[in-house]
Amino acid sequence: MSSPWPAVSYEDWSETCDTLHAHTQVLGKLAVALAPPQPELQHAALRLSARGWETLPLPAPDGSGAIVVALDLVTHEAVVEHSGGKRVRLPLTPHRSVGAVTRDILGAVRNLGGAFEINPTPQEVSWTVPLDADEEHTRYDTGRVADYFSAATMAALVLAEFRAPYRGRSTPVNAWWGSLDLAINLFSGQPADPPSDDFIMRNAMDAQEVAIGWWPGDARYPKAAFYAYAHPAPEGFSDATLAPAAVHWDATLGEYLLDWDDIRRLDDPHAAALEFAGTVFQHACLVCAWDPVLASSAKGAPPPIR
Repeated sequence: MSSPWPAVSYEDWSETCDTLHAHTQVLGKLAVALAPPQPELQHAALRLSARGWETLPLPAPDGSGAIVVALDLVTHEAVVEHSGGKRVRLPLTPHRSVGAVTRDILGAVRNLGGAFEINPTPQEVSWTVPLDADEEHTRYDTGRVADYFSAATMAALVLAEFRAPYRGRSTPVNAWWGSLDLAINLFSGQPADPPSDDFIMRNAMDAQEVAIGWWPGDARYPKAAFYAYAHPAPEGFSDATLAPAAVHWDATLGEYLLDWDDIRRLDDPHAAALEFAGTVFQHACLVCAWDPVLASSAKGAPPPIR
């Protein structure tokens, strides 16, 4: 049976995945440098659009307006656009290095919006060469990228639908360039101690939350999967039996996982992924002693537009 959800095997596209991952980090570094800081580092998050990854409108360094930088995964270009109407398109292929693409993106932003600097050191990845000097990552298979983008779009629609009725503070579907994942974060309204004093942890995890997301796999776990975790996670959080049946706890990652391949050929993989999000969130609310009103709101439907 064919599936509307494409196959995404990390092992088959790991080199291209690393190149794409590095390109997303350039966009993230721009957001860090230019966007006004927000709680839980929300200003650093990117978005998944109908064409790929993109920044929110960023203040131009020279005060001339706003700049958006995108990775168009349909035409396979980096796009730098100024609110004044100017636009620059930069090819991602054939076999252009991360360093070359990075230098071109930064140059286009400076030409359209003024001088600035980023920290070019990549984050949360296995390599350390600065993004603007990276001549190693050059593989970019357009077919694999298209399959990834199709899968990511399907996953983002699940996350957005699950988040919609929640009455507490929550995030939109964020595209996180550190780990190349999509995620929503649902908050209880209570503070929490960060799990470590690491910069990201102490700034991004200072509130009680449940995170539900999706990523295309990595070297630690080479499978695309939905994931969920609670912070802080009390004793018993990992002991639940959740739905659908393929959900499992990964002690190394500290997350519940639902592998993409376990549901993508079902008659309704979207419904199965929603079931995962719903059961893991209700379990987390119970063991973390969240306000039952918040837990109940996630079971409902968005309020009608009046």
